Amino acid sequence: MMGDLGLATPFSFQVEGRCSGTSARLGRLQCGHGEIRTPVFMPVGTVGSVKAVTFEQVWDTGARLILGNTYHLYLRPGHRLIEELGGLHKFASWEGALLTDSAGFQVFSLSDLNRITDDGVEFRSHLDGSRHFFSPELSMEIQLALGSDIVMAFDQCAPYGADEKEVARAVDRTTDWLRRCREVLPGRLTRNGWERALFGIMQGGVFPELRRRSAEMITELDLPGYAIGGLSVGEPSEALYEVTALAAQLLPDDRPRYLMGVGFPDDILEAVTAGVDMFDCVLPTRMARTGTVLTRDGRLVVKNLAYAADTAPLDAGCGCPVCRRHSRAYIRHLFQAREMLGPTLATIHNLHFYQELMAGIREAIAEDRFAAFADRAISRWREGERVRIDQNGRSRS
Repeated sequence: MMGDLGLATPFSFQVEGRCSGTSARLGRLQCGHGEIRTPVFMPVGTVGSVKAVTFEQVWDTGARLILGNTYHLYLRPGHRLIEELGGLHKFASWEGALLTDSAGFQVFSLSDLNRITDDGVEFRSHLDGSRHFFSPELSMEIQLALGSDIVMAFDQCAPYGADEKEVARAVDRTTDWLRRCREVLPGRLTRNGWERALFGIMQGGVFPELRRRSAEMITELDLPGYAIGGLSVGEPSEALYEVTALAAQLLPDDRPRYLMGVGFPDDILEAVTAGVDMFDCVLPTRMARTGTVLTRDGRLVVKNLAYAADTAPLDAGCGCPVCRRHSRAYIRHLFQAREMLGPTLATIHNLHFYQELMAGIREAIAEDRFAAFADRAISRWREGERVRIDQNGRSRS
């Protein structure tokens, strides 16, 4: 069961260890709802829930920080109702820490429904087609009402393939919106007994000079933390790694660095090597609901006929309760029977997989052996993925 964390000291971050030969670092993030060890992976709770599982089950994986979605909670049930009911922590009965995104990425991903101007974004709801207008100020209002520990600035994410001029415009707009976010917050960052922390977001696409320009402008504001946005939007893996490595080194060493929306295990390991501290992605829960689980040897599509009589656990050596108790054959049966327990067990496993990965990363950094740990883990994952693609003829996507 979840414990009563109480309310902690004001937001802070300390780097407590580094690994030779890499930029990987071990950190301690203090939020209003507890202490977080970094590098950390945040399960995504889009509409106030981590899909298919209870918050007790999320807690039991070791997760202490999750992500909530400003756009979706604004549309349904509404941020004012959530505020009246005590904020998102109380509404959802989550006792850990909470980061809320700004709705900027939803604006990008629902681009056929929106119109962007310097003032903000006009969009049509994907639920009922009703028209709404999001501004930096409204994004802050919603996140304050939700009561998150970490508040993300409103930003514009340019799509991969956009020309340099379009990306530069998004960088300037993101910086202007960040200033507007900060201007409405003085005196309002402490509500209900805990302090919120505003993180700025770097944009710049795959253009190094625009990344440098964005970093210079947002770090001038001296914020508690910074995120790397505009990646994992279709660019090749090589570009993701190159830009992440550059971006991490452009951000302050004494502040947490958050790479938004990146979730494949090898991508996380590459980013930790570059000095990133925080990650989130819908990948573990989304894949689980369709019968794909993650293992140290790549993805395993447990719905496949090959596992119909397989008595092995999903991932040999995994410490999660699903792998200790259930076989691949049983979980495949649940999916074939369309029994809701199938997606639930797959989700529990995937969430444990990520928390075990991050715990292993933290231990390796603390013992100054992360470079070797990462090399082995990346090689094992990619070899498993290569075999899967050879067998199934499917790409990484």
